[in-house]
Amino acid sequence: MIMAAVVLASLVLGPAPATPITYVRGGDLYVSTGSVEKRITTGGGFSRPRYAPGGGQLAVIRNGQLWTLKPDGTAARRITTRPATGPSWSPDGKWLAFASTSCTGGPGVYRVAASGVSKPEVLFPRDCRGEDLPDETAPEPVTGALADRLRVDDAVAWSPDGKQIAFRGGECDAVYDACLSIGTIASGAERMVAAYGGGSLQNRGFAVIPSWRPDGTRLAWTAYQEGETAAENEPVHVVELDLTTGRKRTIGVPMDRELTYLDANRALVTAQSTTGSCVTLVDLRTGARTPLHPGSQATAR
Repeated sequence: MIMAAVVLASLVLGPAPATPITYVRGGDLYVSTGSVEKRITTGGGFSRPRYAPGGGQLAVIRNGQLWTLKPDGTAARRITTRPATGPSWSPDGKWLAFASTSCTGGPGVYRVAASGVSKPEVLFPRDCRGEDLPDETAPEPVTGALADRLRVDDAVAWSPDGKQIAFRGGECDAVYDACLSIGTIASGAERMVAAYGGGSLQNRGFAVIPSWRPDGTRLAWTAYQEGETAAENEPVHVVELDLTTGRKRTIGVPMDRELTYLDANRALVTAQSTTGSCVTLVDLRTGARTPLHPGSQATAR
């Protein structure tokens, strides 16, 4: 059972945003508003929290399954028994998208009613729509270095207009070793936005954990690259794509990851510090950085 706790902590490293943020530390969830921090779960196994539109609920993965709970950690409810990773809410709050094994054996994207009263429905790959759902087999736990763990992170992101979902893999997996796609829900069509290895690309890497800017004009993700030469190597970092112009830029500094937008000008990232992971506020215009709390995988209400 998910237990709630209200353990105040004083380990704040800088002025935090006034809006509540929730993040992971040691496998449990913490919430902070300004300088006040509370631990809201116990028992561990939590990852990828995401606030619902309006902030009334959190979706979270616990021990490989999808749950919802209130922002104070109470009223926990398992939404599906299907193994799940990286949830994202539809803009109207009625649906949750998540990643799980598809009929092809690779990563797929599903949606399920946030009330938990419906059977998961396949969205991508399009060819799996209408097929029997694969067996509910839990994936093997991923261990190793940070890049090895991130490489197979299947977090998804629902677009602000509700029409698209960004996710790792897709049809581009047939050509490239790793890729990131944007899928259109109505048609099932996919657009590749990043790729590594295979085809004519002489590199190795990944693009994972997508995040939409609230106005829908930018998409950011966590990336990593090993090039043909050492000069082309890029450690874990954050890439932002302008969906109008097609231009890409790097946000933050090496080892930043898991960006989530607060608005058009500010974002939260997981940064690397001398003592571990740190939730950090980044000014997207100036690059100014404010370390907030030890932790990772932040989401803002």
